[in-house]
Amino acid sequence: MTNKTLLTQSGFNQLSQELLNLKQKEEHLVTQIEEVAQPDESGEDGLATQLKEELELVSGKIENLEEALEMSQIINGKTPKNGVVQIGSKVKIKISGKKELEFNIVSHLEADPNQNKISDQSPLGQALIGCKIHDEVEIEAPIGKLTYKIISIS
Repeated sequence: MTNKTLLTQSGFNQLSQELLNLKQKEEHLVTQIEEVAQPDESGEDGLATQLKEELELVSGKIENLEEALEMSQIINGKTPKNGVVQIGSKVKIKISGKKELEFNIVSHLEADPNQNKISDQSPLGQALIGCKIHDEVEIEAPIGKLTYKIISIS
């Protein structure tokens, strides 16, 4: 049995849009390759080769995204079951009794630290999954061990 990738609705929508954009880019690259692949002596073989390599990368990304979306399950993002951290949870934590931060726990496909979306597969995400309010977890960081206390889960 294969495991489903859990995605939030916004994450699913974002990946679907990215897939559409990549398919458009793929079509554009095919057109460009057809235009420059005409035999002549202007030295455009290098450009055709470069475009074909880019097409191969784009096609690979499309294949990966299609598979990921096909194998995904959308989560509703409502209040967590039993008050535990899970994918889709918004978690407010206090770091070593000082600084407070808030994160959304998402799948690795949606992770974006700049938007405070951390992957369930990251060290912090893995440590927080399954925890409850007031639980503390320790994470080894480059600056030493940090203690994270869960303040709220929504």
